Amino acid sequence: MRTKTLKKNKINVVTLGCSKNVYDSEVLMGQLRASNKEVVHEEEGNIVVINTCGFINNAKEESINTILEFVQKKEDGLVDKVFVTGCLSERYKPDLQKEIPNVDQYFGTTELPGLLKALGADYKHELIGERITTTPKNYAYFKIAEGCDRPCSFCAIPIMRGQHRSTPMEDLVTEAEKLAAKGVKELILIAQDLTYYGLDLYKKRNLAELLQKLAKVEGIEWIRLHYAFPTGFPMDVLEVMRTEPKICNYLDIPLQHISDSILKSMRRGTTKAKTTKLLEEFRAAVPEMAIRTTLIVGYPGETEEDFQTLKQWVKETRFERLGCFTYSHEENTHAYNLEDDVPEEVKMDRANQIMEIQSQISWELNQQKIGKEFKVVIDRKEGGYFVGRTEFDSPDVDNEVLINAEEGYLRTGEFCTVKITAAEDFDLYAEVV
Repeated sequence: MRTKTLKKNKINVVTLGCSKNVYDSEVLMGQLRASNKEVVHEEEGNIVVINTCGFINNAKEESINTILEFVQKKEDGLVDKVFVTGCLSERYKPDLQKEIPNVDQYFGTTELPGLLKALGADYKHELIGERITTTPKNYAYFKIAEGCDRPCSFCAIPIMRGQHRSTPMEDLVTEAEKLAAKGVKELILIAQDLTYYGLDLYKKRNLAELLQKLAKVEGIEWIRLHYAFPTGFPMDVLEVMRTEPKICNYLDIPLQHISDSILKSMRRGTTKAKTTKLLEEFRAAVPEMAIRTTLIVGYPGETEEDFQTLKQWVKETRFERLGCFTYSHEENTHAYNLEDDVPEEVKMDRANQIMEIQSQISWELNQQKIGKEFKVVIDRKEGGYFVGRTEFDSPDVDNEVLINAEEGYLRTGEFCTVKITAAEDFDLYAEVV
C-alpha cells in the first residue's frame, strides 16, 4: 500500500459545462482560498474536485469520462482524492456511487458547505462576491439567480438546480464592485432565466432596475444579457438598453423552435405569432440590437413540415447570432414520455441545414460592417493576432475581431476603436483607428 505524500495539499478544480458552472467553480475556489487552501483551476493538484454537467448526452458523457480519468489517476497514485459535484452528481448520485465507487464523495449543486467541509474548509457566509475568476481578467460571468420555474418539456435543469431563486440586488451590486476593483470591465449576466429576476424577492420582474444599479458601478464598461426567456419578457429592459451606454445592445434569448405544434409540446407558453411580434418589438425599440438565439431540431414528433417552417423563419428573421442543437432525450423530463422518433442522422442533417443558412446570413451581415468603426475589447493574443470583440459579441460563442499584432501592441482588457477591413462568416479583420 502506497503512503500518502507529506507535501501540502493542492486542490485542483476542474470545470465542465456552461458558464453557470464556471461561476460556481469560482465561488468554490474563493471559499477555499478564504480557508487558506492552495487551489488551482485545471492544473496539477493532488486533490481533485470535478464540477460536472448533466444537461444533455454529450455533456454527461464528457463528465463521466473526466471522472473515470481522474479515478484512474487516483488508482495509479497520481492524485490522492477525487470529489465530484455539480449537475450530473445532483441528478444521478445513487447511480454514480454504484457505478464509480472509487470517487471519495459525491455532492449535489446545493451542497457547497458539505463539499468545503470534506476539503477541510469552512463555508463563510460573509464572502459576498468573493470568488477567483477563471475567465480573462476583463470579463466575468455574473449569476443573478439560480434554478428555474419554467415547465419546458425537454429540460432537466429544474431537477438539477431547483426552483428559481433571485440574488438580492444589494449583494449583486457589492459583487460587481469587487469585480470592478479587480479590473473586470464586462459583466455577462447569467441565470437559467433572466426575465424572471426579482419575482420571488420583489414580487415583480425587476431586471431593468438591477441593470440601472449595476450601470452605476465605476469601472464596469459593458453589461451583457444572456439567457432571457421569451414569455413574460420585461419590456422596460429595452428602454434601459437604449438609454444606458453600458448595457450592450445584445440579447441572448433561446427560442428553441417556431412551429406552433412543437412549441406547444415543448410547453414554451408562446406561439409563432407572439414570438415574431416580440422580436419585431425588440428591433423597433433597439434597432442596433444583436439578437442571439438557440434552436433545437429533432424534437419528438418534429415533422418535415415543422422543420421547413423553422428553416423559412430562420431565413426571414435573420438573427445576428444563432446556435442549433439536436434534441437529447432526457429521463425525468416531460418529453421523455414521448417517443424519440426522429432518427439521429435526420437530427444532424437538420442542424447542419440550419447552421448553413445562419452562416450565409452571418457572412452577409458581416460584409455590411466593412469600412465601419467599432469599439472592441481585446480578450487575448493568439498567433499573429490580437483577438477582440464588439459589444455585439459574447466570448466563446460569437464573432471575433482579429487585429494584426505586427501593426502595434494592444493590452488584454483594453478597449480601442477599430475599422473593419475584411469579413468572413464568423470573423472580422480590423485595424486600430
